[in-house]
Amino acid sequence: MPWIQINVTVDEKKVKKVSSMLQGAGAQAVTYTDAKDAPIYEPPVGSTKLWHSTVVTGLFEADIDPFRIVSFVKKHFGQEVFCRVEQLEDKDWVREWMEYFKPMKFGSRLWICPSACSVPDPSAVNVMLDPGLAFGTGTHPTTAMCLEFLDGENLEGKTVIDYGCGSGILAVAALKLGAGEVVGIDIDPQAVEATLDNARRNDVKSRLQVYLTEDKPQSLMADVLVANILAGPLRELAEEISGLVKAGGRLALSGILETQAEELSQIYSKWFKIDDIRTRDEWARIVGTKK
Repeated sequence: MPWIQINVTVDEKKVKKVSSMLQGAGAQAVTYTDAKDAPIYEPPVGSTKLWHSTVVTGLFEADIDPFRIVSFVKKHFGQEVFCRVEQLEDKDWVREWMEYFKPMKFGSRLWICPSACSVPDPSAVNVMLDPGLAFGTGTHPTTAMCLEFLDGENLEGKTVIDYGCGSGILAVAALKLGAGEVVGIDIDPQAVEATLDNARRNDVKSRLQVYLTEDKPQSLMADVLVANILAGPLRELAEEISGLVKAGGRLALSGILETQAEELSQIYSKWFKIDDIRTRDEWARIVGTKK
């Protein structure tokens, strides 16, 4: 069925109240987007940073009266509040997304492929991955650089930790590239679910363990660790992350801006010889070897 979308542009102080109002009016989902192209690269850990001017969007079933809702919003927040009503056509949104998500190659032998597409090279290392919970498909530069790192490592029989596993794309790729065992760690139960599901789809679940951060084994050690998160957590968790890597083991850090790479390199150089810092589209990846 078709849907109606109501967009309300307000300052950040009113976002939660408008969101609650739209939910109370029957919105099936509420999302926030930037109204004035003012990107937020990294909010403080544990916080939800909003743009100064934010578009609050409510998604409603088509049988509602959108103008009654708009009138209600303006009555409470002022007639000057900008509201826009849009009708969304009825589409298979998963199929629509698949028009844009095509097989992608990383390094010399690794492909990430949506299940709806034919595998370009059956002899290559193919990871089947569709968008879903804890979304991550390799399209972001930081994920791409981590996948290229894994493709370039000899993972045969090694233990790999994917710290902040999200969709599990790095964990599954490591297993398909020959890792003997992979451990995924995340703070989000949905990430645990998504990682296990994607491992199951790729027939590698038997060599995968996934833990919430507080539940990971105390004795856990890895030959290779990848952490594609943010600079704040990488900074705060530097000692813990470094302690998970064996002497001579390899480390790849990403999810950080190019401007943050030097600081993070200096922090981790206490435990690692920094071998390489690579950048792409303002993002960076740091690779090191444990001393």
